[in-house]
Amino acid sequence: MSQRAPVTSSPGPPESYCEAFNELLSNRQREGFRRSLEGLLLPTERNKTMTAFANTEPIRRAQHPDAQRLQWFLSDSSIDPDKIKLRRLEVLCQTPLSAPDE
Repeated sequence: MSQRAPVTSSPGPPESYCEAFNELLSNRQREGFRRSLEGLLLPTERNKTMTAFANTEPIRRAQHPDAQRLQWFLSDSSIDPDKIKLRRLEVLCQTPLSAPDE
C-alpha cells in the first residue's frame, strides 16, 4: 500500500474528528473532507457556497485550484456514503457529549 501524503490539518477539534475517517478516504478525498467540514462550520453570516468553502473569491476565483479540488470532492469522488455514515455514527456514540443515554 502506498504511503499517505500529508494533508493540511483542520483547526483544533475538527481535525481529531476528521482523523477518524482517514482510512476510508484517499489522499485527495481526505483534503476535501477537511475543507468541506470547515465550510459547514463557518459562521452563519457567511454564504455557504463552494467558493466560500474553499476561501476563494466568488465568480472570478471559482476556477482556483482549491475551489476545483473541493468541487471534485463533493461531486465526483467515489466515497462510499454508507461507510462514512457508519463511521460518523461510531464516532458520535464514542463521544460522551453525543453518545446515546442509557
